[in-house]
Amino acid sequence: MVKVIKFMKVISYPLGQLQANCYFLIKKEECLLIDPGDDADFILGKIQQADLHLVGVMATHGHFDHVMAVGEIQESFDVPLYISKKDTFLLRRTKKSSEFFLGFSVPVLPIKKIKNLNIENWKLKIIETPGHTPGSVCYYFPEEKVIFTGDTLFKDGIGRYDFSYSSKNDLVNSLKKILKLPEETIVYPGHGAKTTILEEKDILTTIY
Repeated sequence: MVKVIKFMKVISYPLGQLQANCYFLIKKEECLLIDPGDDADFILGKIQQADLHLVGVMATHGHFDHVMAVGEIQESFDVPLYISKKDTFLLRRTKKSSEFFLGFSVPVLPIKKIKNLNIENWKLKIIETPGHTPGSVCYYFPEEKVIFTGDTLFKDGIGRYDFSYSSKNDLVNSLKKILKLPEETIVYPGHGAKTTILEEKDILTTIY
């Protein structure tokens, strides 16, 4: 799916066994990746075909299905992974977690370069949204009126909070924060179809 929003093009690909959404954010010839969870060959092929200049990889959180391709991408591009330091502990579990949830062994290259969240030259706001994981974040582009919510908010759903490191209370507070955004804001989640803040304004009733 390709969506042109003002000055930025958003292309989404659901990848891997868990169909996590990988997003290409393209502005002129520059490209940011959000949550390249799997299938690095496919991702690298798309970058090469479009002759894009990859400037960074961003993760909404540290779960394996959102970061598995990062190490292999870094073999081809000298780019950092931007992720909250509160979720780096999950990166060390990537291979083990993928084997547990997928039921088979998956080759996972180590992530070489990690940076705390600070992306230059792109007009975005990083919103801390703990709950699903301690370091979950959302990437909000006010000018474009789009937000990438990872596994915090889906179309007609919210992220899991039953992991040992999750927090229901934190997730509720995070959702309240997101739902204050303009109603026309387009929500691009970590899995499934896009939605809007307006469509999800009553989502908190599913928790209580």
